[in-house]
Amino acid sequence: MSRLYEKFKTEGVPALKEELQLCNIMLVPRLEKIVINSGVGEATQNIKVLDKVVEELGFITGQKPAIRRAKKSIASFRVRAGQAVGAMVTLRGQRMYEFMDRFATVVLPRIKDFRGLSPKSMDGRGNYTISMKDQLVFPEINYSKVEKTKGMSITFVTTAKTSRDCLALLKFLGIQFRS
Repeated sequence: MSRLYEKFKTEGVPALKEELQLCNIMLVPRLEKIVINSGVGEATQNIKVLDKVVEELGFITGQKPAIRRAKKSIASFRVRAGQAVGAMVTLRGQRMYEFMDRFATVVLPRIKDFRGLSPKSMDGRGNYTISMKDQLVFPEINYSKVEKTKGMSITFVTTAKTSRDCLALLKFLGIQFRS
């Protein structure tokens, strides 16, 4: 079991139950899944770019990414229906907690001029999304092999019903927010 999961079970659940004034321990918000998505617009001209993104997402998450395909054709973007345009990974269970631990303790401090994440990126239903400008902040990526930086979005899906509950959960899991 990961260190963050053990800490959440032993310290987090009672602390969040007290902080959020919940009557039942089953109402405490939990992390459901983490979805990492990377769209690659250049893949329409050069498919090898997508292969590199798939490889890097695999290094970051420890899991093979799924290739995402375009749902419909858009002539102005030179995209046809069924054409590969991105990659995504859904993390659950122990891999999710291990990724969350590495993200909060290693990746976020490596971001240049990091003063905390914006608490306004909540969707109101207990989900939080972060947009990363490049993949170089992850220690698994070899800087010398990167040809071009690629962005990605990381979505933390929780069982929280409100943004306040989600914010309390993510703060306990180690995410630093601006005040």
